[in-house]
Amino acid sequence: MNRREALQRAGLVLGYAVSAPVLAGILNGCKAQPELTYKPVFFNEDQAGLISEVAEIIIPRTDTPGAKDTGVPGFIDQILRECYKKEDQDRFMAGLKAFDEGAKSSMGDSFMGLDPAKQQEYVKKVHDEAIAAKIDPKERPFILMVKELTVVGFFTSKPGATQVLQYEAVPGAFHGCLPLAEVGKTWATS
Repeated sequence: MNRREALQRAGLVLGYAVSAPVLAGILNGCKAQPELTYKPVFFNEDQAGLISEVAEIIIPRTDTPGAKDTGVPGFIDQILRECYKKEDQDRFMAGLKAFDEGAKSSMGDSFMGLDPAKQQEYVKKVHDEAIAAKIDPKERPFILMVKELTVVGFFTSKPGATQVLQYEAVPGAFHGCLPLAEVGKTWATS
């Protein structure tokens, strides 16, 4: 539903008596934010929402679960909180802020305010620029840090490991006490 349609429907329901704050909210683009699938500890809720959307763009839901479905945003929150050094946390958070500000300057709205197609376009643009820059791995840009954490989080999750990667719960069967004739050879001894 676009803003015009929302105003028309609200006007019909309220008899064309829409209050100024409601009208201002609609005109300013108030819209429902995607729900968080976890309770953030390291991030605030806005930052967690942005991380969730970027992770879902990197690994979207197809015939297998996407990043949100497998708990990748919570994994990123936990890894940053428990494993990253303070200077790396600060660099990540500065990159997160710059990423959102870049969306405002180049796309006209904050990342979360963009429609999904524009979000994907912006992530692709920032990612392609980061790849082309060929920066020292220790100084990776924010988007590459998020990509790395997303991929690691996804493929270490149960759905990522069992539904996407080739998975064999026990790598080969153990057969003890076999007759030598069935084995076909013996171990070399010196």
